[in-house]
Amino acid sequence: MVKFLKPNKAVIILQGRFAGRKAVIIRSFDDGTRDRPYGHCLVAGISKYPKKVIRKDSAKKTAKKSRVKAFIKLVNYNHIMPTRYTLDVDLKDMVNLDALQTRDKKVTAAKEVKARLEERFKTGKNRWFFSKLRF
Repeated sequence: MVKFLKPNKAVIILQGRFAGRKAVIIRSFDDGTRDRPYGHCLVAGISKYPKKVIRKDSAKKTAKKSRVKAFIKLVNYNHIMPTRYTLDVDLKDMVNLDALQTRDKKVTAAKEVKARLEERFKTGKNRWFFSKLRF
């Protein structure tokens, strides 16, 4: 079987609290692990999308509208839908399985992911990833 759920692949979360949110795969576990004996992956995604920025907005308002809120999660393969898009943001060095062990590690990792995603949003690349899913 061809492995198509590779790192940096953009996916849509289908179940749970972040259903309908876009995420990017950081690491995949095709054969599962001892505590999760099914195929799953570590994803980082957007829980709150940036708002639409218009020209007449002030710099302060533009900065506020450009904010992103991120999440980190382990997700079953059955609960994600892969897309044709890839996101070339390097998140592997800041997010790993150790970041999910305690609450404060997870929060700090999510803040680092947030900073990287906001930086990517401001460059104007990957516009589809930062737009809200309309359904």
